[in-house]
Amino acid sequence: MAYNETLADRIREALEQLPKLEEKKMFSGLAFMVDDKMCINVRGDGIMCRIDPAIHEILVEKNGCETMRMKNREYIGYVLISEDVLKTKKQLDYWIGLALDFNKRAKASPRKKK
Repeated sequence: MAYNETLADRIREALEQLPKLEEKKMFSGLAFMVDDKMCINVRGDGIMCRIDPAIHEILVEKNGCETMRMKNREYIGYVLISEDVLKTKKQLDYWIGLALDFNKRAKASPRKKK
């Protein structure tokens, strides 16, 4: 699945001041890794954000937000945000802010040995 390059550029610009930022192709899109942890992923025409699981249920009540699902499994702490609610800088910054806030406390996934 291709991802929205314009949306990726907007996220790249919002995160460019972070010292430990890396981009990786994953989850059928482009992931923005902050401090070696997946933070935001551009998928198709929307984004996936890794957020605090404690506020997950509140966030999925918002317009354009739904729980991430893969292989019939729901992933609490991961939400998909529709491009329709990311049109303005303020809207995008809201979701980026939630993802960055949780990133400070999130645990990194264990690295696989090569």
